[in-house]
Amino acid sequence: MSEGRKTAFLGLGVMGYPMAGHLAAAGHSVTVYNRTQAKADRWVTQHGGTSVPSPRGAVADADFVFACLGNDDDVRSVVHGENGGLAGMKSGAILVDHTTASAGLARELEEAAKEKGVGFLDAPVSGGQAGAENGALTVMVGGSQSIFDAAKPVIDAYAKACVLLGPAGSGQLAKMVNQICIAGLVQGLSEAMNFGIKAGLDMPKVVGVISKGAAQSWQMENRWETMLAGQFEHGFAVDWMRKDLGICLEEAQRTGARLPVAALVDQFYAHVQARGGNRWDTSSLMQLLAKD
Repeated sequence: MSEGRKTAFLGLGVMGYPMAGHLAAAGHSVTVYNRTQAKADRWVTQHGGTSVPSPRGAVADADFVFACLGNDDDVRSVVHGENGGLAGMKSGAILVDHTTASAGLARELEEAAKEKGVGFLDAPVSGGQAGAENGALTVMVGGSQSIFDAAKPVIDAYAKACVLLGPAGSGQLAKMVNQICIAGLVQGLSEAMNFGIKAGLDMPKVVGVISKGAAQSWQMENRWETMLAGQFEHGFAVDWMRKDLGICLEEAQRTGARLPVAALVDQFYAHVQARGGNRWDTSSLMQLLAKD
């Protein structure tokens, strides 16, 4: 465990709220900022620390500043500007962006951080809300080795794995790989579950067998029961998955990579949204296979 450090956390959504809580539990001094002040106040009541109504104020004197926001524009609105986080960070501090965003934004933030004498890491996470709450996230990091070495002991408060993958932007690119894998996997799992139901199989028994073999996956282990029950009001929202796949498809267009399955699954998620499933879990792809 790292010696307690002065930290700030910007963004207390379903991921940021528990992540900041793990920092406090690990003995770090935590100041939080959230656009909805009531949530920041609730966090302080639960975990201690302090809340400040502006990003610039929240990061004052912090050694490490963590952000976990919605998208590129959200990050820019919180980090840049007169009241943004970078304006208030001291020289030598480190900004760690856990937002799933574009690789281009990561490179942009690294340049802006350098101009301020601040370190930067792009560090998107995988593991969902449960991973954040249990302090068991996988963190994919882009940046320099020295900055990573300084930040990793603090990040370890909520990570089961934290790996440096290359220069700025590498973390975001790795997260894109992660989301591309998940998109195809969840579609295949949905088709398999639906096929088994139509065939009249005892699906709990089937899953019990195949989950011990080559078909095993995190999605199967953690979603098969709710998928069979038609329960989707939980987990990682379709809206966020479409945001992530949009980033993947844009990057693929830039690099010339082909993503035919990811593009198809993205359109399936558009159909889920049209059915009102914006906040349903990504496993709701199965809902499209059921008869209307």
